[in-house]
Amino acid sequence: MIVLVQATVLTVGLNGKNEVLRELPIQLITMRTGRGAARSLKNEKVDSVVSKWELPDMDGRQFIKALRVVKPQMPTIVFVRAGDKNAEIAARSSGVSAVLTDEASDELFRETIANVLGLKTPTTIKAISAAQNSRR
Repeated sequence: MIVLVQATVLTVGLNGKNEVLRELPIQLITMRTGRGAARSLKNEKVDSVVSKWELPDMDGRQFIKALRVVKPQMPTIVFVRAGDKNAEIAARSSGVSAVLTDEASDELFRETIANVLGLKTPTTIKAISAAQNSRR
């Protein structure tokens, strides 16, 4: 099965969560810090950003503000600590596309990214391929 890359996603501060995204038809660019990510957005073609709310070098408000300067309409998903209502409220009020807690399941994480980007997931592609093969 051949799956074409449908989008480029920049992840910031996610560490092990990146592996969950390998099943999606996306290219991943990973960064550890908000400042590095904001700089890379000036030079890279990126379709979406997925970030932790609290980064080693800045908080989520600062990062989203820096992101909006460079890419005002960029679909953005952030992870907040489970139970941190203040962070969740701040993230939602910053205008991000989706907020997940760090306890979100891998399936929910993949589905959220696929929905935000309007991706055809590998499962969808397999179903389409199977239907086309049955017509032959």
